[in-house]
Amino acid sequence: MNEILYTKITNSTAHRASREENAAYIFNNPSLFNDLFRTAITITDKNHHKACWIMELVLEQQLNLIFPKKDIFCTILPQFRNESALRSISKIALFLVDYDNRKTKLLSDKNIEIITETCFDWLINDTKVASKAYAIQSLYLLGKENPWIYPELKQLLQQGFPDHSPAYQSVARKILKKI
Repeated sequence: MNEILYTKITNSTAHRASREENAAYIFNNPSLFNDLFRTAITITDKNHHKACWIMELVLEQQLNLIFPKKDIFCTILPQFRNESALRSISKIALFLVDYDNRKTKLLSDKNIEIITETCFDWLINDTKVASKAYAIQSLYLLGKENPWIYPELKQLLQQGFPDHSPAYQSVARKILKKI
């Protein structure tokens, strides 16, 4: 692990400027993405959520960096529990699903199965609204190729609609109109 990078991760804050500064460091030192990724998926590391924040911003602009690691990412995906990490991780999952939906097929059937199950788990369990919103969007995209998803998603959205925040309801309403 690169000590400078790990110090940057440790000192990172949730402020956008801090995350962007650290993402720029990765853009300027792309060989350090492997260390960032390793820290992000090491859920026992007390700073893994901070690495997830940075990784989200990096992958938003350069998703291809995770392509060689997509199988590892998908394997570890269901193990994330830290709410601060989940928001970023669920968004990264959406990036992958969206790319897979628009471009050549990147994800294996196993990857899609893991992402689908994990997104449903996030919807069913008590996760924060941002993670649920990204899960809903991912499931909608996954449902284009896996039609069994839509009836399950529709039922969950309708059941949970009155119990959730306006932000959740907004995303749910948009997706319910589409399916």
